[in-house]
Amino acid sequence: MATPVRLPGRHGGAPFRTRGAHRTHDTSATTATPATTAAPDRRRHTGVRGRVSPLAIGVPLLLGIAYGAYAQEIARSGGPATWGQLALALISGAAFALLLFGLLRVQHLLIRELRAAAWGVLVGGSIGFLYSLTGQSVLLSSAIGLAIGVGTVIATFYRFYTREP
Repeated sequence: MATPVRLPGRHGGAPFRTRGAHRTHDTSATTATPATTAAPDRRRHTGVRGRVSPLAIGVPLLLGIAYGAYAQEIARSGGPATWGQLALALISGAAFALLLFGLLRVQHLLIRELRAAAWGVLVGGSIGFLYSLTGQSVLLSSAIGLAIGVGTVIATFYRFYTREP
């Protein structure tokens, strides 16, 4: 089975070519007529796709709901539920879901270093925020978020570096 390979520096053509497949071009003037030759695609591709799959919406939505529910449970700490805790759950869950959705939409446009840093900021910041809800100091919450974020940057950079062409 042939594997698709990204070709660097190609403009106007197909961005992928199957490994092992050879292109053949007939350059003779007798076979090329203006009516039969297709003009190359000159549109500029920005990389952001127009359609969004249900999975691309569903995963951040479910993770945002889980994040908001967990944030509310930490803030509740065994007491009765209040309207403030409901607002905390809705706002933190919606913010996490929107940030995750945005990162998933634009991550393929970023170079691997920036992509790893973006994942580190998202994961480290969200864990640090959850830890701050436990009542610990801001310095300790920041240190734990920073440690988790640095670990995420290292892990994601390693994955991107070893899996991408």
